[in-house]
Amino acid sequence: MKLTNHISKYVIVFIMALLSIIPFYVLLYLALNPPSRTMFDGFNLLPDFHFQNFSSAWKSSKLGNAIINSLIITVGAVLTIVLVSSTAGYSIARFKNKWNSAIYSTLLLCMMIPAIIITVPLYTLMKNIHGINSHWAMILLLATNSLPLAIFLYTSFIKALPREIEESAIMDGCTYFSAFWRITFHFLKPVTASVVIISGLSIWNNYGQAVFFLQSQSMRTVPLAINMFFQSYGAQWNLMAAAAVIGVSPAVITFLVFQKYFIKGITAGAVKG
Repeated sequence: MKLTNHISKYVIVFIMALLSIIPFYVLLYLALNPPSRTMFDGFNLLPDFHFQNFSSAWKSSKLGNAIINSLIITVGAVLTIVLVSSTAGYSIARFKNKWNSAIYSTLLLCMMIPAIIITVPLYTLMKNIHGINSHWAMILLLATNSLPLAIFLYTSFIKALPREIEESAIMDGCTYFSAFWRITFHFLKPVTASVVIISGLSIWNNYGQAVFFLQSQSMRTVPLAINMFFQSYGAQWNLMAAAAVIGVSPAVITFLVFQKYFIKGITAGAVKG
C-alpha cells in the first residue's frame, strides 16, 4: 500500500513537471526552427537549430536597449527593496511596540491591494513629480509595490533568529544598526535570495504599469519591447519565440543563481514566523 502511494505521488509530480515544461519546450522549439517549419510539420519533436532567429529577433526587436532599461530598473529597485525591507523587518521583529504593530498590520493590508488599481492616481503623481519616462521614478514605484511582501518575509525570518547573535555585539559597544549589518544580515541570505527572486521577477516582467509610465521608445523595458515586436511580427512565430527566449533568459539565470537559498527562505518566512 505504501509503495503504491509513493508511486502515485511520483507520477503526479512527474505529470505536473511535464505540464510545466511543455510550454517552454514549445517556445524553444519554435525559436530554433526556420520560418518554413511549424510545430506540427511531420510531428518531429527535434528542431532544426536555426540560431539565426535569435540574431534576427535581436536586431528587429531592439531588445538590447530594452534589456539595459530593465536591468537598470530591476537592479535599482531590488537593491532598494533589500535595503529598506531588511532594516524595517529587523525593527519590527526586534522592537515590539504598538507603532511597529500598526505599521506591520498596514503593510499586510497593502499586500491585498493589486498594484494596477492605483495606477490612475499614480499617473497623476508621477506626472507632477516629472517621473514619466524616467528610471528613478520607476525604481521607486516598483520597489514600493514589492516592499510589503519583502518586509513580511524579513520580519518572519528575523523573528526565528535568536537574539543572542547580536546582543553580544551590542554589549561590546555596537549600535543596533551596526550589529544588524555586521552580524544579523549575514544570517539572512536565504530570505534575501527569496526576496531578490520574487521581487526581481515581478519587476522584470512588469507590464501593467510600465506601459503607462514608460511611454518613450528609448525607455521601453523588455515586456514593452516584446509586445511591440509581437504587434509588428505577429505572423512570424520563429522570431516571436526567439525574442521571448531572449527576454526571459535574464530572469531564468537569476533564478538559477539564487535557487540554492530560495526554498529555504520561503519556508522559514512562512512557517517559523
